Amino acid sequence: MHRNLPQNKEALLKSYTTRLKDDVKSMLENFEEIIKLAKGDNESQLNRMTQIEQDTFEMQVRAANIVRAGESLMKLVSDIKQYLILNDFPSVNEAITQNSKLFRTKQQECDQKLMSLRDDIAADLYDLEDEYFTSIYK
Repeated sequence: MHRNLPQNKEALLKSYTTRLKDDVKSMLENFEEIIKLAKGDNESQLNRMTQIEQDTFEMQVRAANIVRAGESLMKLVSDIKQYLILNDFPSVNEAITQNSKLFRTKQQECDQKLMSLRDDIAADLYDLEDEYFTSIYK
């Protein structure tokens, strides 16, 4: 997976992987616990209304934990995108090379058109000068 990466990049990629696994694990565990609470199979010595309130509160806390893990995953995606944008030099260099080739061909096309235009104007100017100097009206 890792090919001769500098140590700080390797550590960064490991931290991304760890964050991903932790957040997904947190979402899964909290979801499973919410499902268990929704079944309502747990027998306790608490009053039924007290148990319902406790279960409701626990579901809200677990739902908030799922949201927090989801936001953490979105931040992770943003961090990875930023890392790629700032550190993906081969693709940046490739894009620069492609643009450079494109602009060179456009430059050559423009140069050819200008040379053709210059030749046409020079020929027309020669004809005009010839006409002027051979004219009887000068």
